[in-house]
Amino acid sequence: MKPYIAHELPLQNLDYRRLLELVGEANAALAKYDGLLQGIVNPAVLLSPITTQEAVLSSKIEGTQATLDEVLEHDAGIQMDVFKTQDILEIVNYRRALMLASDYLRDRPISLSLIRQMHKLLLDSVRGKDKEPGEFRRDQNWIGAKGCTIDQATFVPVSPLQLQSALDDWAQYIQDNDIDALLQLAVVHAQFELIHPFKDGNGRIGRLLIPLFLYQKKKLASPMFYLSAYLEENRDAYYEGLARISQADDWDGWIAFFLKAISVQATENAKKVHEILALYEAMKQRIVSITHSQYSIQILDALFDRPIFQTTELVKRTDIPKQTLLPLIRQIRESGHLKVIQEASGSRPATLAFSELLNIAEGRKIL
Repeated sequence: MKPYIAHELPLQNLDYRRLLELVGEANAALAKYDGLLQGIVNPAVLLSPITTQEAVLSSKIEGTQATLDEVLEHDAGIQMDVFKTQDILEIVNYRRALMLASDYLRDRPISLSLIRQMHKLLLDSVRGKDKEPGEFRRDQNWIGAKGCTIDQATFVPVSPLQLQSALDDWAQYIQDNDIDALLQLAVVHAQFELIHPFKDGNGRIGRLLIPLFLYQKKKLASPMFYLSAYLEENRDAYYEGLARISQADDWDGWIAFFLKAISVQATENAKKVHEILALYEAMKQRIVSITHSQYSIQILDALFDRPIFQTTELVKRTDIPKQTLLPLIRQIRESGHLKVIQEASGSRPATLAFSELLNIAEGRKIL
């Protein structure tokens, strides 16, 4: 099988009549979601569990087995077995790479330098750490069954001799404006996956680029749009759509799939944000009523930022004096709003969970 030859961008001869309605639906759904984001004072805190859930699902597509609550338990300091910890660290790195890029984009556009930084962080001390983190590949790679030869591969990405040229064209395309930003994003994501510039981690970097691109193009007030739930649920169609580009030049089919994914996921994301905002407003009243404390809102924000926590860690994070905070947490716990993950034992503090928020982020009851 010969290496893939990257299409020249922007694409020509797309079937805009087929895609026009899907473009309109995707833009409308995304605009509604962005309207919600713009109404949140601190989305990074309030929607923190959704960000972690995106990291969980994007990594799951690549084979990790950790869940949202396990990642948050790890964040809280609960020890896991070595295999579970390895999966969790991959997810934590994904989240760190997103935060790094979000900070970078405040005053600079997406660049190949940023992508290399993200990749280096993504593979830091985890599976793939021996695959030259932060470096574009210098060898030919291929995709197929484990142990297959290049002749047995299902896909052979761009030749290393053509890689830099393909990446430069791709990076320039990101800075330009195509006929529509969401249609352009579909092309950006697919072209990156087909170029496959790294030895490992290409899928995760490609999915990380989705909210970053939308933020750069001012389609979102903050880079917090997560598509991995849809892509994980429709994993076969996701990979088949990418494969049909290389096999049959079916860009129209891929773009149609991607636009539908945006429409469906924007609606689902908006529903979750509505539920989280409603919970936040309800909990403001409840915690004030329960604690009668000047620290009520500060505690609530900390619960939303990290809904699984150890009590001593919460003291450090809020700077509320321990002798003041612990009785307030006990009151909230006794009211039924916090569940015990791990009781205090000896010098080990209790680990508690704000289950109502976790269940919304997960989309089902987990605690």
